[in-house]
Amino acid sequence: MDENLLFKFNAIADGLAEDGIAVVDSFLNSDEVKSIGEEDEFKDGLLQFKKAGIGQAQERQINESIRGDYIQWIDPASASAPIQIYLEKLSRLRTFLNQSLFLSLKDVEVHKTIYPPQSYYKRHLDQFKKDDHRKLSVICYLNEEWKESDGGQLRVYFPDGSKDFFPIAGRLVCFRSDLLEHEVLPTERPRMSLTGWMLDR
Repeated sequence: MDENLLFKFNAIADGLAEDGIAVVDSFLNSDEVKSIGEEDEFKDGLLQFKKAGIGQAQERQINESIRGDYIQWIDPASASAPIQIYLEKLSRLRTFLNQSLFLSLKDVEVHKTIYPPQSYYKRHLDQFKKDDHRKLSVICYLNEEWKESDGGQLRVYFPDGSKDFFPIAGRLVCFRSDLLEHEVLPTERPRMSLTGWMLDR
């Protein structure tokens, strides 16, 4: 394995073991970010993606006072070459975390996400009450030249307070789905990411 990628994998494993969260920059390099962000689907995301809901299956509902993002699930079999590069890195990360943290992660699910300006996602936990298969939340950001004034921070809540992370291009945030409540603060410009979960089924 590439030494740089191995360093990042180790940093993610260490962060998860110590704090339940890890943040690494340049998980995707600038060319990889650009290739994904320039795909037609992302450019026309608000036309092609679906309004994200809350809850599961029959209980799923649209509630714009809670979340305002648009999503499109990724089918690994038909994903574009740039997305395949990301999925392959995630697969290798899953294998690495299984070995280093003795987890039993079996699968990954990912969707493309766009938050239009002024949208947000209120504080929540990623693991469903009736379905505990989501073990790790994994988000990779695709926003080039993001400034603090653009907002859109991921705010993660800990027992002793909270911490904000800006959605900088190439940055990967990985955290315990069952443990850490979080929210997306209002964004001032379109905010794009690949959002997913590592599952134990």
